[in-house]
Amino acid sequence: MASFHVDPQILAASDLLASLKLSEARLQRDRRWPWVVLIPRKPGAREIEHLTPATRAELMEEVIAAGAAVRAIGAAFGRPVEKLNVAALGNRVEQLHVHVIGRRSDDAHWPDPVWGFAGAEAYGEEELALAQAAALPAFASRRRR
Repeated sequence: MASFHVDPQILAASDLLASLKLSEARLQRDRRWPWVVLIPRKPGAREIEHLTPATRAELMEEVIAAGAAVRAIGAAFGRPVEKLNVAALGNRVEQLHVHVIGRRSDDAHWPDPVWGFAGAEAYGEEELALAQAAALPAFASRRRR
């Protein structure tokens, strides 16, 4: 059986927030949007359909928790989230992963998708700590034991 690992492209673009029951929750390193990526610990999974019905249900619960985390990050920065975008694209990274992104009508690329724009804006050290602290409570009941 293959072992679980997070794709290097995801590792390079994000920081670990929490190990959840099913997924690794990671904060995307782009301060323009509150953005969490969930990576289910299912080696070889490329599509949501590769998960069992029970695992898909667990993933949906984690998406809901990630949405709460994203909203908390937006609120912590004084930019409440108006719309959650949820996507499992996999065009560049084959490993199954789900993006949960907070959007606002006044954000950098509204109403367009966040993909395809060069130059992610890194969090400063204090901003990163604030984002992480804001996000973590949303995952409290979903943490891996």
